[in-house]
Amino acid sequence: MQVKYDLDPLRIGILGCGPISQFAHLEAVQKGRNVALVAVCDRDEGLASTFGNFYGGEKTYTEYDKMLADDSIDAVIIATSDAFHVPAARRALAAGKHVFCEKPIGISVDEVEELRSDVEKTGKVLQVGHMLRFDPGIQSAHDFVKDEMGQMMALKAWYCDSTHRYTNTDAIQPMPHTGTNTLRPEGDQKADKQRYYMLAHGSHLVDLARYLAGPIRSVQTRLLERYGSMCWFVDVDFESGALGHLDLTLQVRMDWHEGFQIYGEHGSAVAKIFNPWYYRSSEVDIFREANGSYHRVLGADGHFYRRQIEAFADVVQTGAPMTGASIADGVASMRAMVAIRESAQSGKPVDLASVSGPV
Repeated sequence: MQVKYDLDPLRIGILGCGPISQFAHLEAVQKGRNVALVAVCDRDEGLASTFGNFYGGEKTYTEYDKMLADDSIDAVIIATSDAFHVPAARRALAAGKHVFCEKPIGISVDEVEELRSDVEKTGKVLQVGHMLRFDPGIQSAHDFVKDEMGQMMALKAWYCDSTHRYTNTDAIQPMPHTGTNTLRPEGDQKADKQRYYMLAHGSHLVDLARYLAGPIRSVQTRLLERYGSMCWFVDVDFESGALGHLDLTLQVRMDWHEGFQIYGEHGSAVAKIFNPWYYRSSEVDIFREANGSYHRVLGADGHFYRRQIEAFADVVQTGAPMTGASIADGVASMRAMVAIRESAQSGKPVDLASVSGPV
């Protein structure tokens, strides 16, 4: 597939050549409409050179500030460890670049609020990489909720990672290249499993709930740990008055298990979401009470990562409405994850507006 240019392409630099770039972002920019890969940056020169050359990048950098000083770059994709997201995004905004940042946008409420202030001051576009918003099946549910369903009664959503996930994905993906000089945060980021799982996986579930049912007012959480697995059951109070229930379980002894059910005034929606590395659109069955029938979009184009970069470019280049997750969405998701943690500890409901600090 060749890149199609309807406009002068958005010229992109990618920070970080780790697995998420290797499996998603490099290919997404290579294939994307109206985007072009100008540069890749990684402290490990071998990684930067290997992937910059393979994907046709014009330049490679081992120093981020030097890439940011490159006037030929319009925007950066930040594909680093979570702890580096906010510092890297703030430096990019200060250098006059638009920012696409992997999820979660940060690791604490305080730092993402500072980032929101920078976005507002600079007027630059910042989009968070919640790629489920670009799954055609999920988009069909979002449009049904917005345009046809009427009042929502309830949403139930679940994200259950599988003990067999890596067996599945290892059969699909190439082995990732590793470097000898990569930049890592201090300490073991996976030592606190509750925190790691919430940031890595809970961020998807929270953003999906907000995308479909709107802002969250408060949460009440139960957390159970057994035989090395964890289960969060989260009762959600949406600002609309709808009820919500979120199930985050890692790892289930079964196949990947992700989806949602929505009950509304004029119909309902039920979804099965697949492991994202299958690049397969979700199977979403929408029931319309008016004619007593179900409808499901095929969603043949399931390259969520390419679709989100194209949407990011549309916002920057044409002023199109933001359809991805904005900085406000990123802040709200961070508040929700912190509230879930605090509620699990206290056993009481927690309002999102009251929280601060890290996940």
